[in-house]
Amino acid sequence: MTFFLIPIFIIGFIILLSGIFTVKQQTSAVVERFGKFLSIRNSGLHFKIPMVDRIAGRINLKIQQLDVIVETKTKDDVFVRLKISVQYQVLKTKIYDAFYRLENPQDQITSYVFDVVRAEVPKMKLDDVFERKDDIAIAVKSELNEAMIDYGYDIIKTLVTDIDPDLQVKEAMNRINAAEREKIAAEYEAEAERIKIVAKARAEAESKRLQGQGIADQRREIARGLEESVDVLNNVGINSQEASALIVVTQHYDTLQSIGEETNSNLILLPNSPQAGSDMLNNMIASFTASNQIGEEMKKQNLKKSLKNKKSDDS
Repeated sequence: MTFFLIPIFIIGFIILLSGIFTVKQQTSAVVERFGKFLSIRNSGLHFKIPMVDRIAGRINLKIQQLDVIVETKTKDDVFVRLKISVQYQVLKTKIYDAFYRLENPQDQITSYVFDVVRAEVPKMKLDDVFERKDDIAIAVKSELNEAMIDYGYDIIKTLVTDIDPDLQVKEAMNRINAAEREKIAAEYEAEAERIKIVAKARAEAESKRLQGQGIADQRREIARGLEESVDVLNNVGINSQEASALIVVTQHYDTLQSIGEETNSNLILLPNSPQAGSDMLNNMIASFTASNQIGEEMKKQNLKKSLKNKKSDDS
């Protein structure tokens, strides 16, 4: 007798255990009785009548993401692939609708995404698609929310995560961007070169100015020294013409001396004979004397002309 009771107890225990079930966090279980909806069980430990009640399915209440790839054409006839990421969640208050009204919610969402994207993108040019991708995402979210809320699904967010134009168009865009960057780089290089040229010109101008100022100062000092030398020679009875000639001759010999100090110099100074200095001195004195005579004669002629003109004016 006992031998027959043991299997019965084991079978009864197994049947009893089949009536106990658990539901995980962020999950709901749909329980049916004889194929008819009975209840929705949330997370925790639950009981059901064995052989009568069954778990028809479980609904995930977490936020889920569905990535949809849509290929369409823009207003400027460029084929482009867009990746739309849809984040959605089952509403706790509409678990019945989410479980019984839609067989495959992901296919339904995909269909709506295709419909909205292929209605919005052909209105835009390719550049506008990149600039206004948020507008596309908002349009998709608005359409999905309106359609899926009745089925118990809430659209949390939609994102345009990738825009991939045709390969040839992408290469052309890259060439345009590269050319634009090269243009900007060339402009910067030209501006830098212009600044360098202007700075160099300013430096050269300043150098020339300082050089000219130095030459002027040098000549001023030379003239002052010559003036002092002439005054000294005048004090010892040498007139200005002789003093000037003597100074020139002295400078001539100083030049010869400085040339002689240069061992690798190829410069030849003419005339360079021994009597060249004496001849130069005599020629310069004669030249100065003749120049003074001509000057005095011109002064006399100018004086006569002025007196003659004055007499004619008086008469």
